[in-house]
Amino acid sequence: MALEPLAGLKVVDLYAGSGALGIEALSRGAAQADFVERDRDARRALEQNLRALELMDRATVWPLAVPGGLARLAAALAAADLVLVDPPYGGEEARAALAALGRAGVLREGTRVVLEHHAKDEVPQCAGTLSRVRERKYGETVVTTFQAAAAVARADEESGT
Repeated sequence: MALEPLAGLKVVDLYAGSGALGIEALSRGAAQADFVERDRDARRALEQNLRALELMDRATVWPLAVPGGLARLAAALAAADLVLVDPPYGGEEARAALAALGRAGVLREGTRVVLEHHAKDEVPQCAGTLSRVRERKYGETVVTTFQAAAAVARADEESGT
């Protein structure tokens, strides 16, 4: 998942694993990154990586499952400029994460959600307040970018008013 310069942005890295995506965002100038990883061993590796790179002061690590634990991340998600989503391939987790992130009030207008998924995984054009704005294919991997719209404007569109 290629990332552009991210100076000053607040990033949330879901399914963080060893933290590669969020750490890359921090290295490209992101101000803060929240890492979400439920696996204890992966969190240990993530924390070791953050310490080794002297990034702990700009990072918060959350031992949560996605999407179930997202309610505990309400403040971080509401402040996020960019949400990175790299779930295990298979589609179900990707769709569940998008549905949770697309609920009205979870993300503010303009927040970008970048989802990495397998080319065979079906990903919707829209998920609540999220609309697909770009898709790039890299062999069997696809990187799809969504953007959050204002909840009121999105609800108007869906009702046809």
